[in-house]
Amino acid sequence: MATASMDVEAGRKGSDRKGFYQELILAYKTLGVVFGGLVTSPLYVYPSMNLTNPTEEDYLGLYSIMFWTLTLIGVVKYICIALNADDHGEGGIFAMYSLLCQHANISILPSKKIYTEEEQGSTAPARAAVPRRPSKLRSFIERSLTARRLLLMTAILGMCMLIGDGILTPAISVMSAIDGLRGPFPSVSKPTVEGLSAAILIGLFLLQKYGTSKVSFMFSPIMAAWTFTTPVIGVYSIWRYYPGIFKAISPHYVVRFFVANQKRGWQLLGGTVLCITGAEAMFADLGHFSKRSIQIAFLSGVYPSLVLTYAGQTAYLITHAGDFADGFYKFVPRPVYWPMFAIATLAAIVASQSLISATFSVVKQSVALDYFPRVTVVHTSGSKEGEVYSPEANYLLMLLCVGAVVGFGDGKDIGNAFGVVVIMVMLITTVLLSLVMLIIWGTHSALVALYLVPFLLLEGTYVSAVCTKIVKGGWLPFAVSLVLALVMFGWYYGRQRKAEYEMANKVTLERLGELVGGAHRVPGMCLFYNSMQLIQEEEGEEKQVGWLTPVLAHYIRNVRSLHRVTVFLTLRYLLVAKVDAKDRVAVRRLGPRGVYACTVQYGYADPLGEEEDGLAELVVRALRGHLEEEEEEKEEVEEARKAGVVHVRGKTRFHVTGDTGFFDRVLLGFYEILHGACRSALPALGIPLQQRVEIGMLYKA
Repeated sequence: MATASMDVEAGRKGSDRKGFYQELILAYKTLGVVFGGLVTSPLYVYPSMNLTNPTEEDYLGLYSIMFWTLTLIGVVKYICIALNADDHGEGGIFAMYSLLCQHANISILPSKKIYTEEEQGSTAPARAAVPRRPSKLRSFIERSLTARRLLLMTAILGMCMLIGDGILTPAISVMSAIDGLRGPFPSVSKPTVEGLSAAILIGLFLLQKYGTSKVSFMFSPIMAAWTFTTPVIGVYSIWRYYPGIFKAISPHYVVRFFVANQKRGWQLLGGTVLCITGAEAMFADLGHFSKRSIQIAFLSGVYPSLVLTYAGQTAYLITHAGDFADGFYKFVPRPVYWPMFAIATLAAIVASQSLISATFSVVKQSVALDYFPRVTVVHTSGSKEGEVYSPEANYLLMLLCVGAVVGFGDGKDIGNAFGVVVIMVMLITTVLLSLVMLIIWGTHSALVALYLVPFLLLEGTYVSAVCTKIVKGGWLPFAVSLVLALVMFGWYYGRQRKAEYEMANKVTLERLGELVGGAHRVPGMCLFYNSMQLIQEEEGEEKQVGWLTPVLAHYIRNVRSLHRVTVFLTLRYLLVAKVDAKDRVAVRRLGPRGVYACTVQYGYADPLGEEEDGLAELVVRALRGHLEEEEEEKEEVEEARKAGVVHVRGKTRFHVTGDTGFFDRVLLGFYEILHGACRSALPALGIPLQQRVEIGMLYKA
């Protein structure tokens, strides 16, 4: 017994050691994806500030502001709190909204349900549960449609702003690095810098289709070189120019800065906020990595690197007060200028990756929740569900990034536009995180207030300062965010009206019996696709949990026939790589003879369209197993399969008439344009064209 116990303990230690090594490898990879935008911020923070005759006290105050911003927002908010508010490994604003919808009745749309291993009988420990007695806040939001809509609009706006920020992060990072050519070579023109920057960005976006793992494997050595060389130069600069720089860590330097500069000091916050841009990517990119790996990388590498690099830059500028316009390259010692220029350029390219990956993540989350038009989402990893790539999102970002480079033409001008939306995203994250604490974690309201009030004051002050930059270029990411929000709202409104119509005209199992009874049964098998699971087994009993689409009633009323074997097929996506064969297909007999409900479950790495004998054969095998003791019905299934299989799906549109209100005419017309342009809701199933049938139906607007 003792030997067995020792073996188990040794095995556990070996497993823990292996897990820790894997986390270290992941932490190394995060440098190439998650932290690029954050760790390269020294390239453009000081150049983006419009300083006039800065003094030693000014620089000490600015460094103190940046130190506490990095500490409070980076360490306390994101590393210690926000990373715990994940939705089955996914992070970001929409993941928090999804989490809230799962634990409280606050969702407006009956969105496509995403299931997890836990919901399939896994014995994994449960996540944080809702408190036994729902909080007053939760009850208020559940009762108030206005509050639920406001919450949804806040989440939509936050997601769109993150994408808007993703446009400028690559542009400012690359242009700020390439601008380093103009120091030793003043003859290098702005158009040359623009052209080089645009070419580099295009190459970066073309690499995205190979997946985050391959990209991070290539990029991580570059970011590791940047992360660990810049603080070395920082330490050298501190030793040479101003050894007492760390006295500025005292918060009283912040107070003295604002007392001395007043309104001017408040305006300069629009520049200091750039030191934390990219921090939201830590949370939004969570699905690509893991919480522990991000924490290890930030606390052991990124945070110390930024603190030392900014300290070194500030120490240099205290003794060279007028060099802030080129605050990074001027503080680099001459002997290592060109090696640092090469590392900075490569690091700036990599820096773009963090917001690109975050964009893919939030697009995937919103498509899964049915709050965004369906675009192609490709899983680039067989083991990591959150590692995705969207071609449409990728190429749209590429066009907007290149447009920003050509349109602004200067890294300093982009700096004026940068930071406007990212701090608003952080403010929205703060609010949603407070709701997660109260509604899901059950945190005491006093502790929530201890978190919420300081961060609302800090981020609210930053928001007020960056709003002054909107007229100087900040309108671009803001405008892109509003356009994306309009697209999401148009899609959401159309889906909501469609859900309302289907609820009012649903086909229940009782009505199904009446419809089938009056229909002529014809030879063959029909797989009729239905978006909702009909029957679910709960505690050994079958319970109706869904209904059939109104398209079915429309079909039977007009055609007055139904195939002898009709299977209402629901495809259910699980957050697992592959679903076990025994859990793959579930079949239930419905009331009328020859009518069945079937649910096919699939994971993100399951090749649904590449089944050995096709999806139809998968369903037929499940029917055979279900009807094992019903020989007569089994024969009917075989005969129907031999007679031919047809795949039927509904295709619905809104019928907008002159009686429809102006608001509905505009929004539903916009929804129809989006719906016509987006991809099918069904995954690629590889069904032969001659077996596909689409039943059109007009919904009255």
